[in-house]
Order: sequence, then structure tokens, then C-alpha cells
Amino acid sequence: MNLFAAPLWPDHIAGHTTHARRGSIRNAFRYGVDYVLIDPESDAGPGLFSRNRFNLASVDDRNHGGPVGAGRGLPWAQEVFARAGLNLEGLRILLLTQPSFLWYTFNPVSFWLAMEGEDLRAVIAEVSNTFGDRHSYLCHRDGFAPISGPDEITARKIFHVSPFQKIAGEYRFHFDIRTDRIAIRIALEDGADGVIATLAGRRQPLSNASLLRASLRRPLGAFRTIALIHWQALKLKLKGAPYRRRPLPPKQEVS
Repeated sequence: MNLFAAPLWPDHIAGHTTHARRGSIRNAFRYGVDYVLIDPESDAGPGLFSRNRFNLASVDDRNHGGPVGAGRGLPWAQEVFARAGLNLEGLRILLLTQPSFLWYTFNPVSFWLAMEGEDLRAVIAEVSNTFGDRHSYLCHRDGFAPISGPDEITARKIFHVSPFQKIAGEYRFHFDIRTDRIAIRIALEDGADGVIATLAGRRQPLSNASLLRASLRRPLGAFRTIALIHWQALKLKLKGAPYRRRPLPPKQEVS
């Protein structure tokens, strides 16, 4: 039986994210967060979730795969993987992202997952900042060998994310994508400074009930994300962290 012959019903990851800043000025937080894992060419889903249409929760192709608000969705991800040398035959590309809430969206990071059966072959980490810029990091092992939790993939930081962090250092990515659970760890190392960020949660079928619970438990979706980002920025400013002006984003979309 070909498990990928039909569109996949979306998954809901009602999980949590943590951030821990290292160095002389420390800060840490842990928040609940809701992600969806979708087949980006399918409209399958419960009544309160839509793709490319207004709803309580939705995912719009324009918000992924290219510049913010002008993305091309799945074709962009396919092109990035193919240019890197990944054979797409027999693969399914999924999108892990925070859905829009009543059409408002902001995603600090989304992930394009290239799956062969249950094996993860490559990832595009699509990073956006609050200034409207975006850059993506392509992650894979040599020869596109399967990626499991212990595997570490590195990438040089070249994109301005936080005004309280330099554009310096190296990211260390860990991806543990299972049928029942997702765990992602991203560590930025810059000498004694850096940040450790995680996303983890159990996979369950997306349903109207789970979306309603999420809207009550974590109201306003992406509005809440933006508010929490600015709250943490204020805390860093009060702790004396130096503010760095936004530089021009890198010219290349993917590194």
C-alpha cells in the first residue's frame, strides 16, 4: 500500500517552545505554541481550517516559499531541494508551521520537511524576523542520508533575527520527526554567547475541537506571538542588552 497516494490529513502539534539566551545577559522563557503539519498541495482539513482561504485557522501559500507575503509555496521548496541535488521521486514534502489566526500571520520559523516514508531526508528552515525579512537554511546530511534526533547539522548564521544578537556564530540543528511526536532543537553558538531554542509536541489529527481548544488556551494566535516577542525584547532591553540596528538581509534566499 502506498501511504502517500492520497493527501494527508493535517496534524496539530499543541506543544511548547523554549528559548534560553547564553552569555553575560541571560534570559529564558517557555511558551505553549500551536503548529500544524500539512500536505501543502492538499485542501484536506476540518471545517475551521483552510488553505488559501479565510478561516479561524489557515495556511496561505503566499506566506511560505519565498519573500514574506509573496511566496510560491510548494514549487519553491521543490526547486530548492532539487537544486541541492535531492531526488524528489518518491518523496513527500510537508510544511510545519504556525497557522494564521483570522488571516493574521507571523511565523518566526517554519519548516519544509522532505520525507521518504518515515525517513526525513532534508529540511528547509524558513526564518522570518519582525522587520519583514526572511532567509532560509537548507539542512541535510551527506548524501541526503536519513536525519534522526541525534544527528547535528550546522549552518553559519547570516541573517538578522533579533536586534539583541549579532550576525555571527553557527547554528546547530537537531530534528527528531516521528509519527507521534516532533522535537526540534536549534542552538546558536557564538563563543560564550548564543541561544538555544526548541520546539516539541505530540502529533495528533487536526480537528475543529483541537482548534477551538487552542483558540481558548492560547487566544489570538500570531497576535500573541508578536506580543510575546516584544515582551521578551523589553526584558532584554531592561537587562542592558545592546540594541543593534537592522542590517540589509542577505541577497541569497537560501544558504
